[in-house]
Formats: sequence, structure tokens, C-alpha cells
Amino acid sequence: MTDFLKIMTLSEMFKLINLPAPKHPLITLIDYSKTPLQAQLPPCKVICDFYQITLKSDKNGFLKYGREKYDYQEGSLIYLAPGQVVQFSDAQDIQVDKGWSLFFHADLIRSFSLEKKMKDYGFFNYQSNEALHISEREKEIIDSIIKKMQIELDSHLDEYSEEVMVSNLELLLNYSKRFYNRQFITRKRFDVGLIAKFTELLETYFDEDKQKQLGLPTVQYFADELNYSSNYLNELIKKSTDRSILEHVHFKVIEMAKTKLLNTNMSISEIAYELGFEYSQYFSRLFKKKTGMTPISYRNIG
Repeated sequence: MTDFLKIMTLSEMFKLINLPAPKHPLITLIDYSKTPLQAQLPPCKVICDFYQITLKSDKNGFLKYGREKYDYQEGSLIYLAPGQVVQFSDAQDIQVDKGWSLFFHADLIRSFSLEKKMKDYGFFNYQSNEALHISEREKEIIDSIIKKMQIELDSHLDEYSEEVMVSNLELLLNYSKRFYNRQFITRKRFDVGLIAKFTELLETYFDEDKQKQLGLPTVQYFADELNYSSNYLNELIKKSTDRSILEHVHFKVIEMAKTKLLNTNMSISEIAYELGFEYSQYFSRLFKKKTGMTPISYRNIG
């Protein structure tokens, strides 16, 4: 059985990988070209109580993150949020001498506006096979920010230190968001098959009346079926179709509702149930929001 290893602090992690404790308890950087990493890990599932951003500049081993086995790719940025599981399926001798890792605890940003913005950086919840693959120019930009952060971490701490570090951290995350957007746009031409599969799943769901037993399909349902994380899939669909997954579901439901309203004598409650709504008022509210009129008004003008 694979054991769980929970790491609560940066100091605990540094001890595990045979490095001296970091200068700052809430944020630290490891430049593997200056501090090569050599550690032995048994088969285990690691859960950390802090954020991690890693640039891999070489190929070195496999890890299992979420549901996917991931082969590190050159020039890939991986983002991990607190509480996510990284699995080392086999005992590994880890040796890294290129790239870097940035670690920071949520307590670092709690008193800053960045704390409220973290939900906007959905890439922390992507699967590892959805890593950010950066160009050489993008890598230069990211590396320049990392160098500034390293200088700050190496300097004497004063009353402005955390503010400067958090400011640079936010800049790093905003560039990451921009580069992910570029990756989504670049992938558009390759995602025709994905859109077709998504559309087929949506149509089949209602053709088989699954909504009667399961309710309306969720983003997580499509993510599980297509083997993506919900955030990443939703971004792909939205970039490719200009509609989120929820908007696609609502559009489908409203079109089906219009047909039933004009071609059957079913009551509003019956139609709501047929479409997967537990309460008819939820259906009526959505219908009015999307069409500007109530279901009864729509039926009457038809």
C-alpha cells in the first residue's frame, strides 16, 4: 500500500530533501543549477500545505498527479495548489540540476489583495498533463521575475520585503495567466475533435434522459468523461466556442424547453422535471433570464 506523506511547512520539505531550512518561513526558491537536488523517496503520495510552481528544464522521471501519469517535459511549468496529491509510484532517486521551484504558503498573501485573486488563477487546479509549455521568449520573461524574487529573498528582510515579494509573485501569476491564454488559442485548431466529443456527450446525455435521474450535466461530468480537469476543459471549450460549458448546457435546455412549450400540453412543472430540474421555479427563472420572458408567456405568443 502506498503511504501518504503530508508536508505542512517549507522547513519540513527542505529537511525531507536534505536542504537547510529556508530563510523565509513562507516563501522560498530553489535554483537547481546552483543547488542540485538529490533525494531518495519511497513509493508514496505527497500532500503539501503550500503552493508550488516548478520549471522543468530537462526530462527526469515520472510522477502521478491527480489521475494522470506525467512525464516531465522540457520547458514546462507545473502549478500545484495546497492539498493536491503528487504520487511517486515507484521508489525514486531524484536528481535535478536544471530549472527551479518556487514554494509559498497561503499565509504569505492573506493580508494582500492577491489572496482574493487566487481563484482567478485556475491553472493551480489543472492536471499535470495540462502543464504550461512556454516558448524561449516566455521563459526569459518568467526567469527575469524569478531572478528578482531570488535577489529579494537573498537580501536582508525589512518591512517592505513581503510586499515586494508578493508584488513579484502576482506579476509571475499574471504572466502565467497570459501564457496559458496563448496556449489555449494555439490549441484551437487541434481541439476540433474535442469540441465534437463534448457536443456528442451533451446530446447523448439528454437523448438518454440522464437528466431525469442525475439532473443537469455538470462541468465535472464532462471533465471526467473527457479526462480533463474541470477548469482546463471549461477554458478550452470557452476559447474555442465563446461559450462556457454551463452556457452550452443552458442553451441546450432552453432549446428543448421551447420545443416542449410549443408542441406539447405538458405543464411547466412537467417540462421542468423532463429537463432535469428538481424545482420548476429554477427552470422558470433560467428560462426568463435567457429569453426575457416566462415559459407561459413564451407558450402564449407561440
